[in-house]
Amino acid sequence: MEPFAHEDMCFRFERLEASGPRRLIDGPIWAFVDWVMDDLSGLEMCRRLRADDRTRDAHVTMVLERDDTDDRRRALSAGADDYMVGPLDRNEVLDRVLAVQARSRHRHATQNLQAGELVIDLMALQARWGQTAIALRPNEFRLLRFFAENPNRVLTRHELIEGLGKLEPAIDERTVDVWIGRLRRALKSAGAGNPLRTVRSLGYVLDIG
Repeated sequence: MEPFAHEDMCFRFERLEASGPRRLIDGPIWAFVDWVMDDLSGLEMCRRLRADDRTRDAHVTMVLERDDTDDRRRALSAGADDYMVGPLDRNEVLDRVLAVQARSRHRHATQNLQAGELVIDLMALQARWGQTAIALRPNEFRLLRFFAENPNRVLTRHELIEGLGKLEPAIDERTVDVWIGRLRRALKSAGAGNPLRTVRSLGYVLDIG
């Protein structure tokens, strides 16, 4: 679906996979989950969204195949906020999003992300290692946030570019090495040492004990 602009916000549509978001999410999240999915049930997908720090505050709408009382109850028990009967079109999705926009914005505004000694304030766009602020440019802040959302996991250069939403226009994957160098220097200056580890021929990983 094409992006949609409303007042001071731009809404973008992304496919959400069973493993969670593949890129950084800026702003509140509205997730529409099919009752039946290709690789798992909608109920299990809803439980995964609630268990994932990146999506736990999302507004989740379960898209039912039919208006069944038992299905509605099971969806809400699995963590859905509400439900609709599918199939949905773009206007129905946007109507639901706009109806709950204010509440979702408030929930997102209080969100912090923590990985070991690293704390990221998503509202203030600030990061700290322990009690020390980390001086970061906007791009390195987003890179650190993406690592914090995927700790102890090797991320390829392509995954890092995709995660930061920089696939179009295409950039040289070696640019990631420049980003990593800047981020490492900022972390070291804040007393973090070097938690970013290079995995030869694969990529980089943020080691969080």
